[in-house]
Amino acid sequence: MSIKEDKKISKFLSLVLRHRPETIDLQLDDQGWAKVEELLKKMANHGKEISFERLQHIVITNDKQRYIFNENHTKIRANQGHSININLNLEAQQPPEILYHGTATKNLDSIMEQGLVKGNRQYVHLSADKTTALKVGQRHGKPIILLVRSGKMHQDGIAFFLSENKVWLTDYVPPEYLFEQ
Repeated sequence: MSIKEDKKISKFLSLVLRHRPETIDLQLDDQGWAKVEELLKKMANHGKEISFERLQHIVITNDKQRYIFNENHTKIRANQGHSININLNLEAQQPPEILYHGTATKNLDSIMEQGLVKGNRQYVHLSADKTTALKVGQRHGKPIILLVRSGKMHQDGIAFFLSENKVWLTDYVPPEYLFEQ
């Protein structure tokens, strides 16, 4: 079991649990849960055979904690980042005064004009720390960290949610709540 192989499996899990379950004919319920037994069987049918123990290892060691099991480990889902419509049953929460969003400098003009939009995802993703935001920004080019006046947004009636893996989520961040670090 290599780290490289685990990463490949994790990316595949992301594809089928967050974006395209139909890739392996997987059924997710309305809350994004897949039956573990069905997932493993359908992965094997598509040339990605792994054991339950390896799946557990990937879930536990994923650096972004992207996946979660239900209490008895019979179901699995992605914590956030879905481009398919699911209900994560998240309750609105009061965010910290400032949250962070990492992006590439090439996106800055558009973001400062339009705000942060969710695109094909269910929510805009925000970080509670600069380090995570920087890592996200580096994936897209020369990184820049934007600060989000999340406390003010919350005061103004904009809802925030906190995913199981501690990513802050909201529908949209208008440009007036954004500033560069």
